[in-house]
Amino acid sequence: MAELTIRESIARGLREAIEGDDAVLLMGEDIGAYRGAYAVTRGFLDDYGPERIKDTPISESAIVGAAIGAALAGLRPIVEIMTINFLLLGIDQVVNHAAKLRYMSNGQMRVPLLIRTVTGGGAQLGATHSQSLEGWFASVPGLKVVAPSDPYDALGLFRTAVTDDNPVIFAEHALLYGVRGEVPDAHYAIPFGQAKIKRLGDDVSLIGTSRMVHVAMDAADLLARRGVEAEVIDLRTLRPLDTESAVESAKKTGRVVVIEEAWRTGGFGAEVASRIQEEAFDHLDGPVGRVGGADVPSPYAGKLEASVIPSPEKVADAVSDLFGM
Repeated sequence: MAELTIRESIARGLREAIEGDDAVLLMGEDIGAYRGAYAVTRGFLDDYGPERIKDTPISESAIVGAAIGAALAGLRPIVEIMTINFLLLGIDQVVNHAAKLRYMSNGQMRVPLLIRTVTGGGAQLGATHSQSLEGWFASVPGLKVVAPSDPYDALGLFRTAVTDDNPVIFAEHALLYGVRGEVPDAHYAIPFGQAKIKRLGDDVSLIGTSRMVHVAMDAADLLARRGVEAEVIDLRTLRPLDTESAVESAKKTGRVVVIEEAWRTGGFGAEVASRIQEEAFDHLDGPVGRVGGADVPSPYAGKLEASVIPSPEKVADAVSDLFGM
């Protein structure tokens, strides 16, 4: 069993996909000669050549549109969009074409398209480069949205994504690429729609994805000093969403806080909280709490940026305020 970073796990998954299927090709800005904005595709152009590793023009709409055409023609393109903020420039292609063509053709068309993109703030990149928009895409039927938090999940979920015949948004948090963890040498894959219990607890459930799972784990440590044992649930995928695991944890603890980095207003956490409230109401000892990003454009200054992103202290304070723990 090797210890890998998330960056290395995804690179391993990409190499497996390219070497295992001649229909797979990579497309994106600076993924070849520049070796990738986040160094995931370092060395790929040398190893696989320009027919499989395609540097594209700076046009997200053209990139995604060309990839959709390639997918319809029988290829399995993997697109790298440098940041999820830039995916807004291709949102028509994603939402009105990739997500709908299979349904509108009654299954006659397949769009096996995997879009890798970088999400999240915390790196002082300013308001237009620090947004967490995966929840927007998760609201669209026809898309699948994945948000891994550790190297094991990153590789296991990637293997599932690359074989899916539907479009998948694979959201990689900018601050998690260096996170390390054990990854088995033996092949494994993780099905979509299966959450993972990261920490067992009986007093309160903390639920999140991506970097917010790490925030929840740190918050659980803070709560443990008070004698409060928190259970941490990593949803792993936003669509399909594992409502059952979230509800079962809520029934067990009776108290829930949902955590997300995106803005609290209109956030995907509201969907998670609503489902728990609907299905576990009689088991709850209080309202389902939510900790989300502040409703402001992300500041550039480091201290200001940190103040608008959920932190372990904010989560622990929410547990105290809601439940008196």
